[in-house]
This record gives sequence, C-alpha cells and structure tokens, in this order.
Amino acid sequence: QVQLVESGGGEVQAGGSLRLSCAASGNTFMINSMAWHRQAPGKQREPVASVDGKTAYAASVKGRFTISRDNAKNTVYLQMSSLKPEDTAVYFCYVEGLDRSLKSVESWGQGTQVTVSS
Repeated sequence: QVQLVESGGGEVQAGGSLRLSCAASGNTFMINSMAWHRQAPGKQREPVASVDGKTAYAASVKGRFTISRDNAKNTVYLQMSSLKPEDTAVYFCYVEGLDRSLKSVESWGQGTQVTVSS
C-alpha cells in the first residue's frame, strides 16, 4: 500500500500561481513515475505532467506548469503559473513503482481542488 497526501490547492485569480505537493509513504521500495492528472466538471480525467527521469507535459500546460520531484522525500510538486480559468479542476497525484517485495504498485491521491477565477 502506498499512501499519497496532496496539498496546495485553492482559489486564485487568472494569471496567478499555485504550487501543489504530493508526498508518498508506505510500502515503497522504488518509485518509478510520479505524475499529476486533473479532472474538470463533466470531463474525463486527463494527464497534466509526469516525471520519471524525464518530464512530460500536456500541450495545454507546457510552458506554464513545472513538475519536479524530491526523491529523498518521495514528494512530487507541480508549480502552476499563468493560471487560466480552464485550469480549474480537481488535481490528482499518481505514483507508480515497486514495493519491498518488488511487486508493482500504483496509487492515486485523494485530489485537491484548484479554482481559477477570471
């Protein structure tokens, strides 16, 4: 079992910034990939950014969002800048790796609300 605790969501005006954090704990031996996804009302969950040695971004956030990870703390961050109303969504952290039995594990965070007002 891998537990994820997210923080940093909130409400901000368009053009503002927010930083999300997600800390992983539990039966983790090695974390391969950490990522952020989001789900807006009435829409499907979509990938936003990921980091697994290299970073990748959705086209809609490239140049505005930055994903990073602190391996010592098993924590992934999402720095969001130049926020737009269309970035409003619940943001979910996702982690994939191996537990101490070298069994593949994955986990989703509980989600944190980001609201961008115009």
